Amino acid sequence: MNYTVMYWNRATGDVYEVIRSQMPTGWRLVTLEGETQEEWRAQLRQADFLLVADWPVTAEDLDAAPKLTMVQHQGVGHERIDKAALKARGIPLALCPAGTTVGVAEHTMLLILAVYKRLVAADTKLREGTWLQWGLRSTSHELAGKTLGLVGFGRIAQAVAQRAHAFEARILYHDPYLTERPLAASAWNAVAVPLPELLRQSDIVSLHVPTTGETRRFMSTSKFEQMKPSAILINTSRGAVVDEPALIKALEARIIAGAGLDVFEQEPIRPDSPLLKMDNVVLTPHIAAGTVDALRQKMHSVFANLQRFARGEPIHDQVV
Repeated sequence: MNYTVMYWNRATGDVYEVIRSQMPTGWRLVTLEGETQEEWRAQLRQADFLLVADWPVTAEDLDAAPKLTMVQHQGVGHERIDKAALKARGIPLALCPAGTTVGVAEHTMLLILAVYKRLVAADTKLREGTWLQWGLRSTSHELAGKTLGLVGFGRIAQAVAQRAHAFEARILYHDPYLTERPLAASAWNAVAVPLPELLRQSDIVSLHVPTTGETRRFMSTSKFEQMKPSAILINTSRGAVVDEPALIKALEARIIAGAGLDVFEQEPIRPDSPLLKMDNVVLTPHIAAGTVDALRQKMHSVFANLQRFARGEPIHDQVV
């Protein structure tokens, strides 16, 4: 049987082609046309499956999709999907952890090094005609010998630990949900510590937790005050886990030394955000997992899961 998959996000033509390249023969991808919610919801009537990236899925959206049988997320951040409405309709929701680990781990390292090496300032000033061969030496750092504190120690944080170990960093982690020491911790000499100790000892604090009631605005003023004045914050997880106004104050007051951020409380970031004017911050637009390599891997896994559902088999990574 052939199925219609609605991509419930706006993307570019080249992204749609990557998605189509991984689809089963005979299946059809519908991409959104028009500019209004009403136009998009009208197209939902065609959908057997809904494929979601980062848009919300509301009860009203589901009401507009009478044929819908499953929602498949291409990632793992499902806080904007109305799971109660899905459950009421008996529609399963599945996630796709595949394809995120390497990209996000590499991007975490990229942000650490970019902040430490003052990459944006060096590049910007060079293009403006200022040669900072000596001007950045007193404010640039090496990762070797520094202490990296990982808040959360799941698959992505463990991949970061592997890479940071190769840079000769000392690695701490805090994850209250781990019941035993992971093999990766031994492999990369990572040491489990209480959160206050991690904040106090770390030169770099990197966040690797989902958005939950427990983690929302987890990094607050009190947490920043426990960090070293020379420490930097890295966030490639979710913007909601950081109290952004508190972070801005901590950066302005030099309570902490800098930050590398790929995610924000509001996305796209507000054009008047003070973060945009800070020279001790490196910002990227939620692209940590946004590589063509990751997209192909994700879509392969996504359509394998949808085919499992179509065959009546158990689906992987089901949330609802």
